[in-house]
Amino acid sequence: MHGPSPALHSPEYFQNPYPTWKWLRENDPVHRFLFPGTDVPVWLVTRYDDVRAILEDLRFSNDPDNASRQFQDAGLGFSMLKTIILSDPPDHTRLRKLAMKPFTPRNAEKWRSVTEDVVDGLLDEAAGRGEMDVVRDFAAIVPAEVLGRILGVGMDLRKQVLANLQEAFSGDPERIRKASEWLLDNARELVAYKRANPGDDLTTQLIEAREGSDRLNETELVALVQQLVAAGIDTTQNLIANATLALLDHPEQLAILREDPSIMPQAVEEFLRYDGVAAVSFMRFAMQDLEFAGVELPAGAAVWPALQSANRDHESFSEPDRLDLSRTDMRHVGMGHGLHNCMGAALARLEVQIAMSALLNRFPSLALAVSRDEVRYQPDMFVRRLESLPVRLS
Repeated sequence: MHGPSPALHSPEYFQNPYPTWKWLRENDPVHRFLFPGTDVPVWLVTRYDDVRAILEDLRFSNDPDNASRQFQDAGLGFSMLKTIILSDPPDHTRLRKLAMKPFTPRNAEKWRSVTEDVVDGLLDEAAGRGEMDVVRDFAAIVPAEVLGRILGVGMDLRKQVLANLQEAFSGDPERIRKASEWLLDNARELVAYKRANPGDDLTTQLIEAREGSDRLNETELVALVQQLVAAGIDTTQNLIANATLALLDHPEQLAILREDPSIMPQAVEEFLRYDGVAAVSFMRFAMQDLEFAGVELPAGAAVWPALQSANRDHESFSEPDRLDLSRTDMRHVGMGHGLHNCMGAALARLEVQIAMSALLNRFPSLALAVSRDEVRYQPDMFVRRLESLPVRLS
């Protein structure tokens, strides 16, 4: 199949991409299409085994400098500065080693009380109203507040960060450009301030991180802080919202979780598999002419691993289209896989576990406040993001 595939950017696709992905897995698992609005070919990889394989395959690069000239000339690069996500070994290995220490599961536990404080405060406010929009009033604010406090960002600035982050994901090119520039400037100012005024916060830890005599330079620090803000807030926001909807769509699973709250860590893994956050991983670029999964790819070819498609592969998961909190074999790729798996995964998991546990405990009568047909997803090829999720709390 060549040329643009309407199914990959149609209104129906954005509301429910899973039937399209199932068809592609069965009929065209390395699918060539033209990126919307361009004549640039992109190959979408949809099978679980192939997605894992390409995320491990060193014949492919994460660095957009290795993309085809056609890809680069079309402006399909990335607005953020080059950092861990967009680098390959040995640069990636060095950056990750320097940056990873604060994000281990043990160190992420330090932020539990901060997260609980933020979550409890938001739910206290919502309880007084008797209703809320899970996206706007809860899921978006939890990670913005938590990460802002962790990074050492003041309250007023945290509100500006959240507002600009929402603009950065608006879909409007000019709004995206302005918001991205603001977020980059904000990261630069925060690093400069914390270098002059160190404190007990993550930005200071990253400034002081060292491996022998090696340290992150100014550009690397700014890029990393920008990445943490953009990915850390958006990822957790969408996972909380999508998980809430998944439970409301599966009342029998919601009842199981209410009966045994101790399975929440396992439940979060199923949320990541069933309807997680990243529809696709960052594109990878063929370093040379090569063959992958029986398909010939030219040097510079942009290959897109479809993470959510892989997580619904019938060859790898039993009844993958059903939310099942009893699953124990969790080999999902909801947080990526291989060298470029999500660096902040432990913090994201902690935030979602705390947020979902508190939400379900506080509001046993939680229910949708609109009809299910009114719940819509934003038209975004990269992320599975709800527009809103109005709920009644009692």
